[in-house]
Amino acid sequence: MGRNVADLMWEMLEKAGVERCYGIVGDALNPVVDALHRNGHIEFVHVRHEEYGVFAAVADAYLTGKPVVVCGTAGPGVTHLFNGLMDAKKEGAPIIAIAGDVETKLMDTAAIEELNPYKFFETACLYLGRVVNREQARAVINTAILTAVVDRGPTVISMPGDVATSEADFRIQELTPPAKPLYRPADADMEKLTRMVEDAKTVAIFGGEGCRDAHDEVINLAAKLKAAVGYSFRGKQWLEHDNPYAVGMTGLLGYGGAYKAIHEADLLLLLGTDFPFPEFLPNGDVKKVQIDRNAKHLGRRTALDLALVGDVKSTLESLVPRITERKDTRFLERHLAETRDFEELLSHYVEKGPGIKPIRPEFLAATLSDLAAPDAMFFVDTGTPCIWAARHIKGGYKRRMFGSFSWGSMANAAPNAFGAQLAFPGRQTIALCGDGGFTMLALGDLLTQVGRKAPVVQIILNNESLGFVKVEQEEAGLVPFGVEFKTANFARVAEAMGAKGIRLEEPGSVREALTEALAYKEGPVVVDAVVDPFALSLPSHVPFHTAKGFTLSMAKQVLSGRMDSVIKTIERNVRLI
Repeated sequence: MGRNVADLMWEMLEKAGVERCYGIVGDALNPVVDALHRNGHIEFVHVRHEEYGVFAAVADAYLTGKPVVVCGTAGPGVTHLFNGLMDAKKEGAPIIAIAGDVETKLMDTAAIEELNPYKFFETACLYLGRVVNREQARAVINTAILTAVVDRGPTVISMPGDVATSEADFRIQELTPPAKPLYRPADADMEKLTRMVEDAKTVAIFGGEGCRDAHDEVINLAAKLKAAVGYSFRGKQWLEHDNPYAVGMTGLLGYGGAYKAIHEADLLLLLGTDFPFPEFLPNGDVKKVQIDRNAKHLGRRTALDLALVGDVKSTLESLVPRITERKDTRFLERHLAETRDFEELLSHYVEKGPGIKPIRPEFLAATLSDLAAPDAMFFVDTGTPCIWAARHIKGGYKRRMFGSFSWGSMANAAPNAFGAQLAFPGRQTIALCGDGGFTMLALGDLLTQVGRKAPVVQIILNNESLGFVKVEQEEAGLVPFGVEFKTANFARVAEAMGAKGIRLEEPGSVREALTEALAYKEGPVVVDAVVDPFALSLPSHVPFHTAKGFTLSMAKQVLSGRMDSVIKTIERNVRLI
């Protein structure tokens, strides 16, 4: 008996470098998973929820650069994949989703669990192929694999069971995805860029994810131009470490001298960033050049004086020898000094942390950063964990930080950390979780971690609220509503599920508890940290509309009888304690 379509699909995926498939089996998917079982070379990671599995796969694929497969059965199973595929698209992770589909004879008959994959997945993938017969199977599978790897994003193969079990009429050749190409703008554009840099008295750099492989090139450019280097949240892990020109971040998570540097420079170089908050970018007097591999990113956040398509590394390698080295360091020193001043503000609740109860999240995050390994991988839930990670988790050459930075989904940190642990067994994987996010998605699959004895450290910022949403409501001038809830003792819940649980309430116990958690290697750890719900972060630049909205919200809260909350908010955020 010859091999069927599903057999050869898994063989093609294996040849492309796939090592893991995350998902849940089910009726329409059974023939596909049966072929995976026969393959024997690709690990099947059974999860309790498909969305957990796809978030795990996104971190796995992003960090390794290798394609990772996710799967779900027809209808409800594949719909659970959508959110994670959107995250993969935004973060640039090569994910291939195998979507169970109804048999071909039932298509377009409103059969149970039938959906139109073209309509459903259109927004969430770079390519979708519905395999309706064995003759087009090879072409669809090949296209899905190469698109995911080369374009770095999610693709979908919709596979009906009857096609999956049909005898294949094609043979597998070697399938080796090409290496990522390096390319730069044309010589004429490089000359334009060189003239703009030479004409500018002061230069600032703002880098993002596109600087992933270009740390040294950015530093070399900054050294030659005496340029201040700011970065987005996605760029932090690539540009913060070993960088004497670093001036921090801008945006509502911002700190340091980045905002003023990019607004006061003669020329701003936007390197591999699609920073989505244009109100924090300069207009008017500052000339702007953007360099990005993706032409769709160019000029969509702010007007440009020069738009260049190319990867940052190759472009800067060509640029640096063309430019004259600067001697004047006054611009750089001014913004480095501002960055140092802001770091003193950030350190207040870190230094005072051991004596303040409830636990200050700044103190918790800074202590974690100090204790974590030089190659630790940090994963952050959307919300207040992003604030404290951006400001207090320090980068390093081998450290990594990942989250749903561009899609902004809740509940990503724990599954991200799980996927990273499978990809890098034994390496420290640390999830900073919101209590809302942890209860949304992580609790059920804590059993998955327990079953695999995966040493994932999950630190829950337990403030009994959707803390970031509360801040958003206040910035909009609203009285916070619908953001508070009761939580459990997560440490006890974790122990009941077979994980190690640590309840952390006393600030004097923070270092000891985190040390214990990071040292535990027998399986997952849940640190239930009761933190101050009134802790806020002040960015280095506050837009007028934000300040106005926050002031209005405080006034409304006073008038609605919430004076105690207003007093606590003020008391705990102006360094009175």
